[in-house]
Amino acid sequence: MGRYSRKTASMAEEKFEKALSRLEGIVSKLEGGDLDLEVSLKLFEEGIHLSRFCSQYLDEAEKKIEILLKDREGVLKPHPFEPEEDIKGKTTE
Repeated sequence: MGRYSRKTASMAEEKFEKALSRLEGIVSKLEGGDLDLEVSLKLFEEGIHLSRFCSQYLDEAEKKIEILLKDREGVLKPHPFEPEEDIKGKTTE
């Protein structure tokens, strides 16, 4: 992967993280229930757009992972997930 590709991927991940953070904030505000209807509708609309963006990003990431996990014949092989261990030997969560 070239320098440009890594930078582009990093920028996309940064956008995803910002979108997810904003979406969490919107959900929190809407759950509070102290907003008037017009503000609630605007936040809801923004939340829908952010949700779609995040979902699309995750779908694309899943497809990339599936490609990386295929064997030489192109068959997707299951790989067990093994969490990394920290210095004390405990798994990180």
